[in-house]
Amino acid sequence: PEDGLVNITIYDMMGRQISTLVSGQQTAGYNIVQWNATNTFGEAVSAGLYLYTIHAGEFTQTRKMVLLK
Repeated sequence: PEDGLVNITIYDMMGRQISTLVSGQQTAGYNIVQWNATNTFGEAVSAGLYLYTIHAGEFTQTRKMVLLK
């Protein structure tokens, strides 16, 4: 693992950006990120399916998550 720029962004199922959790330089190793189920404006989002995308160097991954309330 190497230090690098990391972006973690959450989208709704329509592809609209909901929130950016991480955007910047991160140290190598394990890191924990927790989403408080709010959008960029601090408003609570509804329960449902969301996508999160992780970009770190050459690595990119998109996964689904279920938000239950």
